[in-house]
Amino acid sequence: MPNLQGRIAIVTGSSDGIGLATARRLAESGASVIVNSRTQARADAVARAFRDDGLRAHAVGADVSADGEAERLVAETVAAFGGVDVLVNNAGVPSVAPAEALPLAEFRRVLEVNLTAPFACAQAAGRIMLANGKGVIVNVGSVFSRLGMPQRVAYSASKHGLDGLTQTLGAEWGPRGVRVVSVNAGYTATALVQGAMARGGFSEDDLARRTPLRRLATPDEIANVIAFVVSDDASFVNATALYADGGWTGYGGW
Repeated sequence: MPNLQGRIAIVTGSSDGIGLATARRLAESGASVIVNSRTQARADAVARAFRDDGLRAHAVGADVSADGEAERLVAETVAAFGGVDVLVNNAGVPSVAPAEALPLAEFRRVLEVNLTAPFACAQAAGRIMLANGKGVIVNVGSVFSRLGMPQRVAYSASKHGLDGLTQTLGAEWGPRGVRVVSVNAGYTATALVQGAMARGGFSEDDLARRTPLRRLATPDEIANVIAFVVSDDASFVNATALYADGGWTGYGGW
C-alpha cells in the first residue's frame, strides 16, 4: 500500500461503491479520512465502521452540488483534522435517456453534480492546498470522459468537462505544488452501474463482452489506482487522465 501517514483526505460520495472502497484504502494506508454522503446518517455509519477497524475517519453529510456545501465540507475537515491534503471528487450521478427527450432540468442536474460540484470542492480545498504549497486532487471520471454513447449525452458531457477541469487546474496549480489528475474508471460492479443497467436495457454480460479483460472492475481495483495517484509514488503525474477500464477505450472492434 502507498504510505499516506499524516495525510488528510476528503472522499466525496464515499458511503458506497468506488468512493467507499477509496476512503477505506486511503485510511488503511494511513490517512485521516473524511467520509461524505448526502445524508449525515449514511456518512456516520461508514465512519463508525472505519473507526471500529482502528482507522481514522470523520463523517460529514453534505450535498456538494448545493450552494455553500463544498465550502462547509472543507471547513469541517479542517475543524476535525486540521487541514486537507487530498481531495477525491467521486460523487456523481448517471443519466440514461434519449437526447431529444432528456429534460433540460435533468441535464443541468447531471452537470451540477458531476462537474460543477467537483469544481466547487476543488476550489475550496485548493485554496488551503495552495497556501500550504502541496496537495493532490483526483477527479473520478469514466470511459465517457473520452467516448460517447447513445443516451448518455448529459453524463458524457459532464465527464468530458471533468477532464478539462483536471487539465486546466493541473496546469494552473501544478507550479504551486498541487497536482490534479483524473482517474477514469471503466464499468465497475457498483449499485450505480446496476441502476444504469436497469434503465439502459443492458447486462453485465454485455459489458464483459465489450471489455477486453472480459469483466467489470471491482471498486477495490479503482481505489488502488486512486491511492497510487495521491501518493508520492505518483509525484510526477499531473494534469492528465489515467484509465482503469480493462481496455474499454483502447478497443476499436465490435
